[in-house]
Amino acid sequence: MAKEIVIVHHADRRTDVTMPYAPGIVVRRGDLVFLSGVTAAAVYHSHPHREEEFDLPGTMREQAELAMANLAKTLEAAGCSLRDLVWATRYLTDVREQDDLNRVWGRHLAGHLPTTTTVEVPRLATHPRCKLEIAAIAVTDAGHAGRRPARRARATPRAVQRPRRAGAPGERAREPRERGREQRERPTRPRRR
Repeated sequence: MAKEIVIVHHADRRTDVTMPYAPGIVVRRGDLVFLSGVTAAAVYHSHPHREEEFDLPGTMREQAELAMANLAKTLEAAGCSLRDLVWATRYLTDVREQDDLNRVWGRHLAGHLPTTTTVEVPRLATHPRCKLEIAAIAVTDAGHAGRRPARRARATPRAVQRPRRAGAPGERAREPRERGREQRERPTRPRRR
């Protein structure tokens, strides 16, 4: 079933200004996709963090480009695109750089306007040099969340087959995990009242 979203505007909306966001969005049909915050840093990095994994550019524009690429990649993995965004919170370490972010944001979204909130924070948890983090929610066609687009579908590698191990003589061969389950299961005691 196709998603259905409706942009909400105030009755006294000003049409002489350009807004980088929609005041509200009503989702009538579709699947919600919740995205963790992304920064200019690689999405997959070590925890605890390792300094050598954070080669971050110094400007908001450059970091915004990398964060938008990470956002787009995460959306694609969920079967969505930037045009499916309905909500985003943008955390900046210096709100004076918001115009630089908005230029990159606008170019990547190409006229699509999700709802947004922009918050200035003293520091982001990912790394002290990160200037921006974006958390978001998208809506995709019902039943399509988590599916990769057909044009980029890849064959799933075959599962690695583990050799089966025999148990006691005359017992059928079982997976190692199966044998361990018997050892973990313990009888429960009746509750005292």
